[in-house]
Amino acid sequence: MARRALAEKIEGRGEDMERPEAAYPPHGPARAFGQAGRRLLDLVYPPVCPLTGEAVTSHGAFSAAAWARAEMIAPPWCDACGLPFALTDPAAPLCMACAATTGFPGRLTGKGRLDRLRCALRYDEESAPLILALKYGDRHDGVPALARLLARCGEELLTTGVTLVPVPLHRRRLAARRYNQAALLTGALSKLTGLPHDARLLARLKATPKQKGLSPAARRRNVAGAFAARRGAEAGRFVLVDDVLTSGATLLSCARALRRAGAAEVTALTLARVVRG
Repeated sequence: MARRALAEKIEGRGEDMERPEAAYPPHGPARAFGQAGRRLLDLVYPPVCPLTGEAVTSHGAFSAAAWARAEMIAPPWCDACGLPFALTDPAAPLCMACAATTGFPGRLTGKGRLDRLRCALRYDEESAPLILALKYGDRHDGVPALARLLARCGEELLTTGVTLVPVPLHRRRLAARRYNQAALLTGALSKLTGLPHDARLLARLKATPKQKGLSPAARRRNVAGAFAARRGAEAGRFVLVDDVLTSGATLLSCARALRRAGAAEVTALTLARVVRG
């Protein structure tokens, strides 16, 4: 899909993130039924912002205060990993980690790693409630709006020929949680952009302990060899989708699994990112 066409589809009817369903209006009897159902739902359960609890125009919309509180990641950023930093030399648009060829343990891009990475929000005390509500609180109503945010920040990754792949959960954790938040975001992003998605391409083989509280090195050891790619990754181009990037260990382990299966390109797109310093 051409970049202009993708941008137009992301923008929908110009109502932006306030009405995430506006780009996909139903027609005929289905439209009338849908409108009546939404009005009834609004009467029984008035729409409120998932982050602030303020009244909004439709279910899944975020209030102006919520968007003002959330800190977006925007240029200038590293051309490879998307880390925001003061770009003083346009001829050298890479952060220190991505510019290093060897010996930098925190490097996320390069040979055998990710080709590129983009993240939409800084993960901080303002955005954390939104992410945690999606991850643990069954708050799926904001997923369409969050998909728009992903599409905007990842526009240069979402090109014709790529397949969207959510970071998988182990089957036991999936059974306990009942859903994979990365798969929800991926499905909504696929619907928005028209790009295919495959939630079965990657499998999580190990029921690894949670990463929270681990050092970057321990995180890498924890997920080493935790993922495997099913058949169908040969020579493909893939965009990994996840909710939060902390050290990048999980994304790198997924990327290595796809590389071993023959993937030609692996990029990543996350809703939020921990930015230190």
